[in-house]
Amino acid sequence: MLTFNDLYGKLLKSAAENNGKASLAELGGVLFDERQLQCLLHPESSAPVIKTENCACPDGDEQCIRKCIFGAIVRDRGGDIIIDPQLCTGCAECIEACKSGKLTASRDILPVLYALKNSDGPVFAMIAPAFIGQFSAEVTPGKLRSAFKRMGFRGMVEVALLADILTLKEALEFDKMVPSQRDFQITSCCCPVWIAMIRKVWKQFLANVPAAVSPMIACGRSIKRLNPGATTVFIGPCIAKKAEARENDIADAVDFVLTFEEVRDIFSVLGIDPAKEPDDERDHSSRAGRIYARTAGVSEAVKNTVLRLNPDRTVPVEAVQADGVAACRQLLADLRDGRIKANFIEGMGCRGGCVGGPKAFLPAEDGRMNADRYGDEAEHKNPLDNPHVPALLNRLGLQTVEELLNDTEIFTRKID
Repeated sequence: MLTFNDLYGKLLKSAAENNGKASLAELGGVLFDERQLQCLLHPESSAPVIKTENCACPDGDEQCIRKCIFGAIVRDRGGDIIIDPQLCTGCAECIEACKSGKLTASRDILPVLYALKNSDGPVFAMIAPAFIGQFSAEVTPGKLRSAFKRMGFRGMVEVALLADILTLKEALEFDKMVPSQRDFQITSCCCPVWIAMIRKVWKQFLANVPAAVSPMIACGRSIKRLNPGATTVFIGPCIAKKAEARENDIADAVDFVLTFEEVRDIFSVLGIDPAKEPDDERDHSSRAGRIYARTAGVSEAVKNTVLRLNPDRTVPVEAVQADGVAACRQLLADLRDGRIKANFIEGMGCRGGCVGGPKAFLPAEDGRMNADRYGDEAEHKNPLDNPHVPALLNRLGLQTVEELLNDTEIFTRKID
């Protein structure tokens, strides 16, 4: 019987050779697991983490169950381990803990290949700020943009530009809602695992979370507003973004989520070497949006923007951060118990931030250095100086930055 990876490889090759359509005829008479086939052809019906084979953990040794703080992994009546798609956030803690190696990330790659060849409207790639250096040091943002266009994407949008806009929104919220040191704001940007922890486990803090979407959701909604009928594909190092894209109140924004690993597989099967592509360079984001890729990036961006918005403010932004699921849990426990004196609380589900995501190719420290370098190279250091921010807001119907506080359609969600 075909293993999951063998089945994946055969279907990927078939789709690449048949205008995005994976043909089952390519499998011949080889046996395969029907459940694995459905996970690959219809990933939306699966959890972001899938079980490729039945597990053989001894009773009482289910590390994956103990690692899942969301209760998404349980044993059914027959004793088999199952993953609830409605509860799984894709934090990947279970994959790391699984001793049998039978857990893996789901794949959106086959539907994306089909959309690239058969969609009636344009398909856009939305690249996460953590992408710098992930596909080799020679692959510049411009070369990556050209590679995506060769795949069939209409264009590549850096999500860092939308991170600029969300920085402004969170800074405006902070300046309005945190007048004294007795108050605090919990960032809602970036990390779906962090937000899921608050929404599902630490609900007492929901009132302190601004009703802002993540940059990924803001990017998808903006593209669809400006390009009706477009298909949006987010690309990053994160499995949890697959779960975020399916959440009911924001499922209008992102059609598919690919990891860096999946994109590398597409490059390989299509024979595309991004390092050899022409440099289609554009510079739209400021330093603030680019450093969202690493821990403390959101805090730094919001702190500097609050100071720019209100230089006479008497209470400064005093930030504290945690990265990794365990550290985030401890931070929230400390906040509950009154041991945190900071007024801006940032959490990242992966150690090091997004650059430490489960599908990043580089060590987190290397990714952090790349994010800082890319931030330093930005022409503009703050969203308030970035002319692309008001230009995009105007195209979306917002005439001033302050209108971000009243927006209810693109940059806002119901957080509870």
